[in-house]
Amino acid sequence: MGPSLRYASLSGYLELSQSLGLDPAELMHGVGLDVMDLAQPDKWVPAGRVARLLELSARESSHDDFGLRLAEYRRASTIGPLSLVLRAEPTLRSGLDLLIRYEHSYNEAIRIRLTESNGLATLRTWFEFGEPAPSRQAEELAVAVLYAILRQFLGAQWQPLAVCFAHPAPAVLDTHTRLLGGRLQFGHGFSGLVLYSRDLDAPNPAADPAARANTPELLRTLAAPRGASTADRVREMVEVLLPTGRCAADEVARAMGVDRRTLHRHLATGGETFTSIVDATRAGLAERYLSNDRYRLTEISELLGFAAPSAFSRWFRLQFGDSPSGWRRRRSDLSPAGTTG
Repeated sequence: MGPSLRYASLSGYLELSQSLGLDPAELMHGVGLDVMDLAQPDKWVPAGRVARLLELSARESSHDDFGLRLAEYRRASTIGPLSLVLRAEPTLRSGLDLLIRYEHSYNEAIRIRLTESNGLATLRTWFEFGEPAPSRQAEELAVAVLYAILRQFLGAQWQPLAVCFAHPAPAVLDTHTRLLGGRLQFGHGFSGLVLYSRDLDAPNPAADPAARANTPELLRTLAAPRGASTADRVREMVEVLLPTGRCAADEVARAMGVDRRTLHRHLATGGETFTSIVDATRAGLAERYLSNDRYRLTEISELLGFAAPSAFSRWFRLQFGDSPSGWRRRRSDLSPAGTTG
């Protein structure tokens, strides 16, 4: 079973699709979803099917901006109880920290990462569907939602330094410009936002100290946050070390201040091994890089720490039952996984 997300992520889909002359029930049935389930926002649904639905809707409506249009219907409650916590956070930085650490509580496929360098902050987002699902509309929806969250903290007049998308620009940019401003970059190395680091620490004018007192109780209703276990820390280090060619258990253990045997013992407690974490991390990164056509297969092989492209291809086929090039070609398939319709 691949990653899932809450049906709340499709908030507004019914209204938008009908306004564009589409039949939402027929489109949802075509990707293995049931329109009746839209009435159950807390129900979980395979993320890959939702991605296909967005792409199919964009194609059938002839609107490349379908994902962006859907973002206009989104409300803070889409992310569930976490929305109550975010509103009370004192700064954008603390709010983003929660959004990232608890991303699996509202969408198991999304990945959001924040990095800072030389006074600039980069907020990247991508999806790991575990299958070759199309992601353009989902990425535009995610970036637009992040943009809206940042403006809730920083004010309606705030603009990022850049709004980036890994895919090519659409023929018409009217909706992109209206919702995201004019600082758009397409064919970029990632999808996300670039802003000044100082914006992260601006006080949240809507923060309510009294409401923040309830934060611990609300967070206890969610699953454990990312980064809370030894396995999470190892995953973070593996992601950093893979491109260097020095991603070994000894190297990770040394960086964590323990010996290799202790590292393996801690991982075993959570039912993990170092090899399983490396494979899972590589799988997520491989999907991310293969989703961006600017990366050649030889480059992806190097970024994942393989000595040769042939080794990468063998590993990939064992993990996914397909070649990297075959996976990349199948991303445009809008049929549910495992079907031919």
